[in-house]
Amino acid sequence: MPAYYAYLISSLPMLTFGAKLPFSFEAFIQKCRSLIPDEETEVIRRISSQGAFSLEDEGSEVLKKWKDFDIALRNELVKVRAARKKIDPLKYLRHDEYFEPQIVHIASLSLRNPSIFDAEKALDLERWRLLDELSYGRYFDFDTLIIYALKLLILERWAKIGIADKERIMQETIGH
Repeated sequence: MPAYYAYLISSLPMLTFGAKLPFSFEAFIQKCRSLIPDEETEVIRRISSQGAFSLEDEGSEVLKKWKDFDIALRNELVKVRAARKKIDPLKYLRHDEYFEPQIVHIASLSLRNPSIFDAEKALDLERWRLLDELSYGRYFDFDTLIIYALKLLILERWAKIGIADKERIMQETIGH
């Protein structure tokens, strides 16, 4: 099957952090199914079901960089939380080779935020920024679809958070 990246990518709506989800991840998979090879559609589907950091790199430079960034960010969050609890973080860390000094800053700022909601949003915004960086110079290739899929998953997560029963969650939190 020939890959019709240009047609598929140009037909997708632009995604903006914090904007309304244009369609579900499953609908995106269906769009991909008819226009790109089955193996590539399967890679994108596995990003959702397994999480990008549990996948092999699948030959994608973007997926490798995303995975490395996400593992490094999660490891830094573990280190900061472990330091607060005065426990050894080593048993909770995943192996990573990625280092960016900004990750330490991102994690510590996030954990200083008194609002869990705002802290999570800040972390996802940093993930979004990385995806924006990875998209520079990419227009109509498989990695562009991977970036789109990852962004769509971020938006889908926030759409689910947005429709959660906030009143019930608040009542459970304050214990009434």
